[in-house]
Amino acid sequence: MSLKNIWVVILSLFVFAAEVKAQDAAANKSINGVFTSYFSLKNDLASDNSAAAKTHAAELAGLVKAVSADKLSPEQQTAWKLNAPKLQLAATKLNGAKDIDTQREYFAVLSKTLTDAVKSLKINTSAIYVQYCPMKKVSWLSEAAAIKNPFYGKQMLTCGQVTETLAAN
Repeated sequence: MSLKNIWVVILSLFVFAAEVKAQDAAANKSINGVFTSYFSLKNDLASDNSAAAKTHAAELAGLVKAVSADKLSPEQQTAWKLNAPKLQLAATKLNGAKDIDTQREYFAVLSKTLTDAVKSLKINTSAIYVQYCPMKKVSWLSEAAAIKNPFYGKQMLTCGQVTETLAAN
């Protein structure tokens, strides 16, 4: 192999690596938008704001749909394709719920599915806290370690505990 051919191969590898990194950045941004919307929804329910929860649930459903799985690694694509339809369905049903109690039921499903997705994707750019409500026996995700219980809202805002911290990747 000539020196020129070696340089072509090396240059091709650098271009390929840069392309993969750009795809990773786009995927990270897209998925982290889903997390941000979810956290807004969680905070709406924690503050008993059903109308804002509807808005953020609709936003979340749209963001889930907009994620391009082809920009993820093969393992992440599998995890996303498994969880995305469930996330979208739960967010859509939460958006259509007539009362906050029903919204919270769909939020439990949404939280379980997103927790599974976060653990499989390993794409979060900041720490995410898995929190648990012993009264409802359900978990949810939070962007902060401080407990703001979305299942009881103002009635029992700080009821719960952090059970796991998912480090930034």
